[in-house]
Amino acid sequence: MGATNQNLDADVLVIGFGKGGKAVAATMGRLGKRVVLVEKSDRMYGGTCPNVGCVPTKALVHHSRKRRPEDSPQEWYERSVGEVQALTKLFRGGNYDGLNGMDTVTVVTGKAAFTDPHTVGVDTADGHLTITAETILINTGSEPIILDIPGLRASQYTVTSTDLIETTVLPGRLAIVGGGYLGLEFASIYGQFGSQVTVLETAPKILGHLDDDVADVAEGILADEGIEIIAGANVTEIRDGETAATVVYDKDGRQHTLEADAILAATGRAPATRDLALEAAGVRTTERGAVEVDEHLRTSRPHIFALGDVNGGPQFTYISLDDSRIVLDQLIGEGKRSTADRVAIPHTLFITPPLATVGLTEKQARAAGYRVKIASQPVAEIIAMPRAYIVEDTRGVMKFVIDADTDEILGAALLSVDAQEVINTVALAMRHRIKAAELRDAVYQHPTSTEAFNDVLATIVRTDEPKAVGV
Repeated sequence: MGATNQNLDADVLVIGFGKGGKAVAATMGRLGKRVVLVEKSDRMYGGTCPNVGCVPTKALVHHSRKRRPEDSPQEWYERSVGEVQALTKLFRGGNYDGLNGMDTVTVVTGKAAFTDPHTVGVDTADGHLTITAETILINTGSEPIILDIPGLRASQYTVTSTDLIETTVLPGRLAIVGGGYLGLEFASIYGQFGSQVTVLETAPKILGHLDDDVADVAEGILADEGIEIIAGANVTEIRDGETAATVVYDKDGRQHTLEADAILAATGRAPATRDLALEAAGVRTTERGAVEVDEHLRTSRPHIFALGDVNGGPQFTYISLDDSRIVLDQLIGEGKRSTADRVAIPHTLFITPPLATVGLTEKQARAAGYRVKIASQPVAEIIAMPRAYIVEDTRGVMKFVIDADTDEILGAALLSVDAQEVINTVALAMRHRIKAAELRDAVYQHPTSTEAFNDVLATIVRTDEPKAVGV
């Protein structure tokens, strides 16, 4: 492209190189449609997952667990970060070449902003580009939230998750503000690399959305690994010193302080919509700043769709991929797929061992008025699951919540080795309304983690009457 203004016409314009957008771009390109994909950063081809999300963080989980006591924490960490960055570079290049290598698809690097409902202006290194498209997909993802705590944003010691996984210096003392999934995953990773980790969570306890019996086991595992978790802590100020920061927080009506070499802001991610000039396109956003969409992911402008984190839905790569199926069904299919089709979507907290959940907790099921049966067993006591002993990690618990009237599984929490894999089987069973007895009596490969179902689902411990619902 020249160094001046250029115009480009497309059948489909995708803004943001995330999972959902790239899937639609590739499919439409293969069908011969003229596709343009705009990504503002040359370090984000492929989106959050392969660059700053799932792939590097889970790779760091793997590397952190390989460190032996005799290995220098700093040297091991620096080498691990280098290997992980090489992996993300490989994935990034593959994503770029896979799309830009298609005759019908053009990848443009630059910042995009709407000028009208069908037109986007992009500032690139080679000049300004005006792109007009019949169909537009917004796939810009999300960005870390840094709370407006005095001194936090200004502190030279504050890092986002993206900053932290790219630094080659292992923090001696890491303070994590936020005890959600992101905060706990990073606590587990950096604690294992050798950092002294403190997690500060405002809620009365971590993992409060789970049943207490599961949350308590998870918290115990983290505590046994040396991670300090301070729940009910309200961070009030960050003060920078010459070599470290002081974190000031209130707990139980008293003020406390701790010193930290790095402070990870782990208080969630917000849809990345700020610089898109959505108002110029007439695209509405929600109060949280997400692009407002219907069940088919159409925005207030029917020819504009929003996929992935930016539409305010669950912030998971596999949801973004499913978003692409819904959009493609609108563009080239029967138009029947919708977000309402999603049932029993699992998710996993990648501590070690991982904590995978799907469906309702016991407290949610009771509140909804179900008569429930509970099947629960500590991993160390599951005779049918020798894999946990083989890989030398018998920590954790498996719990199922079952409808006492139908024997269908309402939900499960699996805190165990391989839980991130096994949960998919449970979710599939739930979607197809397979009875708990069928899972219990199935024949599973040995030795695997799935065969734990043979034991755990034979431990029904209680049946309760439902609580009164409504008046």
